[in-house]
Amino acid sequence: MNNLNETIKGIKGLDEKVMKKAKERIDNLIKPPGSLGRLEEISIHLSGITGKLHPKVDNKSVIVMAADHGVYEEKVAVFDQSVTVIQTKNFIKGVTGVCALAKQAKADVIAVDVGIKKDLNLEGIINRKIKYGTSNMAKGPAMTKEEAIKAIEVGIEIANKEIDKGKNILATGEMGICNTTPSSAIVSVIGGYEPSLVTGVGANYPKDKLDHKASVIKKAIEINKPNKEDAIDILSKVGGLEIGAMAGVMLQGANRRIPVVVDGFICTAAALIACKIEPKCREFLIPSHFSKEKAAKIASDLLGLKPMLKMDMRLGEGSGAVLMFNLIEAATYMNDEMITFKEAGIEI
Repeated sequence: MNNLNETIKGIKGLDEKVMKKAKERIDNLIKPPGSLGRLEEISIHLSGITGKLHPKVDNKSVIVMAADHGVYEEKVAVFDQSVTVIQTKNFIKGVTGVCALAKQAKADVIAVDVGIKKDLNLEGIINRKIKYGTSNMAKGPAMTKEEAIKAIEVGIEIANKEIDKGKNILATGEMGICNTTPSSAIVSVIGGYEPSLVTGVGANYPKDKLDHKASVIKKAIEINKPNKEDAIDILSKVGGLEIGAMAGVMLQGANRRIPVVVDGFICTAAALIACKIEPKCREFLIPSHFSKEKAAKIASDLLGLKPMLKMDMRLGEGSGAVLMFNLIEAATYMNDEMITFKEAGIEI
């Protein structure tokens, strides 16, 4: 657990002094103050994260964590778990939804096997398998606490390597059939919501069967009794390996003062775990889109972050986060390319 502990210890708050300077500059750019809306917020936020008046976000990666789930046995998914394997292979072929959007955003897609049921052993897929899928959380803990910590530390390791390669912005993505089920369980536990209020269709699960899906989540929570104040306990009992790994990416981003863009519902559940471990992590996260998944808004509200895009998306994979890369980079162009009133020779 040393890696996790060291990462947590290194997380400090935003650089308020640089943020103040950034706001003064942006307020004096040649425009009415506030007229570029949330682009201005993003630019100031980036300065606080990086400690730089002119931060760059031109070297991008989306880290896609892939894993399977034992709760699949409870018939809470439409698609077979073979899809986790197929889609993970497709990430390295560059043909999935997130890959298409990443090409447009000029971002790398990093695929990591943290718990797929089948061995892939393919060049381009990073093998950090902890176990062959989680155990069935409706019958007992999804994983041990040690495995939960290992999952988080996989995310810490991969994020660290990407940052060492020069990446100055990261996004989280995931692949794992039925992973909306553990995500809903996490939101239910942390927010104190009845499972029926936070259980959605995920990858087109029939609406007339949602009561069953919610009942499985309720059963898992009742059997495992996760401690809502203990993120590792929640993750180990009703979480997922890829969810833990994404939380690790977020924690390491905060430690290294690199912004991490949060995708939709499942990534937000991972962010709840990360911020329960270290609340200051939240300051280094940038939300992307309002997922169409039922509990996405609840999860974002619990996290205290307001997504910026409303695209009715619910694909996952990191697709919404990669789309957000473009707006974040636009905010840096606003900061770098616009002149101030003084530079324009205009008295105000």
